[in-house]
Amino acid sequence: MLAKTYCAAVVGLEATTITVEVNMTRGVMYNLSGMADTAVRESYARITAALPNVGYRLSLASLTINLSPADIRKEGSSYDLSIAIGMLAAYGKMPLDHLGEYMLVGELGLDGKLKPVRAALPIAIRARKEHFKGLVVPSANVREAAVVNNLEVYGLDDITQVIGLLSGTMQLQPTVIDTRKEFYAQQYDFELDYSDVRGQENVKRALEVAAAGGHNVIMIGPPGSGKSMMAKRLPSILPPLSLSESLETTQVHSVAGKLSRDTSLISQRPFRAPHHTISQVGLCGGTSSAQPGEVSLAHNGVLFLDELTEFSKQTLEVLRQPLEDRKITIARAKYTVEFPCSFMFVASMNPCPCGYYGDPTHTCVCTPGQIQRYMSKISGPLLDRIDIHCEIAAVPFSDLSKMEPGEPSSAIRERVIKARQIQDLRFKDYKGIHCNAQMTERMIHQFAAPDAASMQMLRVAMERLKLSARAYTRILKVARTIADLAGSEKVQSMHIAEAIGYRNLDRGDWAERGI
Repeated sequence: MLAKTYCAAVVGLEATTITVEVNMTRGVMYNLSGMADTAVRESYARITAALPNVGYRLSLASLTINLSPADIRKEGSSYDLSIAIGMLAAYGKMPLDHLGEYMLVGELGLDGKLKPVRAALPIAIRARKEHFKGLVVPSANVREAAVVNNLEVYGLDDITQVIGLLSGTMQLQPTVIDTRKEFYAQQYDFELDYSDVRGQENVKRALEVAAAGGHNVIMIGPPGSGKSMMAKRLPSILPPLSLSESLETTQVHSVAGKLSRDTSLISQRPFRAPHHTISQVGLCGGTSSAQPGEVSLAHNGVLFLDELTEFSKQTLEVLRQPLEDRKITIARAKYTVEFPCSFMFVASMNPCPCGYYGDPTHTCVCTPGQIQRYMSKISGPLLDRIDIHCEIAAVPFSDLSKMEPGEPSSAIRERVIKARQIQDLRFKDYKGIHCNAQMTERMIHQFAAPDAASMQMLRVAMERLKLSARAYTRILKVARTIADLAGSEKVQSMHIAEAIGYRNLDRGDWAERGI
């Protein structure tokens, strides 16, 4: 007897419907075809051990299982449930009437329990697109899959419930998630707030500008000056995620298997802070199973690299293309996938190996050669993609001892949102452009052209401060954001002056140290 069930294969963020064909004839042979990896091939052993434990003993027979289309690579254990149901149907243990109405996904334990799998959300999107009546997933995955409307999603605990649902012997209810209610309920629930930060008003201003325009930023200062503390609070002042951004971000985390059981949608912008020992593959993604890396997990959020110079130079160089294109293409011998990675890049570093170069309260013990080697770990092309360079001084005792809290994140976020609304209106006719940091050269001349006085100031600054040519467009982008925060339609000299102050690493004294 021939039986067909349906599941899905996920490559990148896209799922493809897979037809599981199970044919039973006389004999004792077993054959699995369809470009399956080791985990899929091992499913037969798991299934034949699990089914007797739930009351289904299968006689010896010749089984041929085909996963179609055969030219798509199948990986992981999510095919267990679909294959098991197909085997039962081929043996005549359950009716075939409703098998074509549902997509079945789940790993099968030896006791018949369903275990969670990755990428339930992209699979649910594919099931709705293919007009399946419903999707069956393990109960641990039901919340992320139930985000998709116009699709019945059943989160079940074991295979006996699946058999009951498909046979019509059990009346089970699909899970319904009020997506908008859950999404908006948690948008502004932040554990960290800028009211905890004492002093450092100039740094908070720089981060406000960065958040308002989507600019990349690097902070340079001695140990204990608050670089990490302020970076970790950056998501609390960013504009809230839109529903479409949240869905795309959740898809990335679903494919990576990073969603917790009680999560349906990611409602806050992600903040990723990998350790400096991370590899190139860990940062950009890849591995044998095409998993997204940290740059993609930070999509629509913040990627923070603390102690930037401690990362290997080869690892840092892989950031150049994602920062420019806001997507990353991973090409391997067995696959080529593309992941989105539009994120704010935030980095922090010490000014020298000992951390106290230029600090008035500590003596730097580093030699000029050590400082140059230390700073040369950051290449010019990578630095060229960072709009704001911010020097941080140690916090004086007078600021640390203040009892009153600083300005809360909510107040800063309100100003940032107003500036982003101006940019949304400005770029409404430009596809893929959402903030000032994404402006092209032509758009800079159209929206951020300085007047004569500002151009003169910019010329003098570039000559006197020995600013590099690459600083020109960055200054204009940042100046446009500063003008938006001020509610100014035109970029004025005061905006240019502040933007020039955010190019510290382009100044001559830094250039002499190896940048």
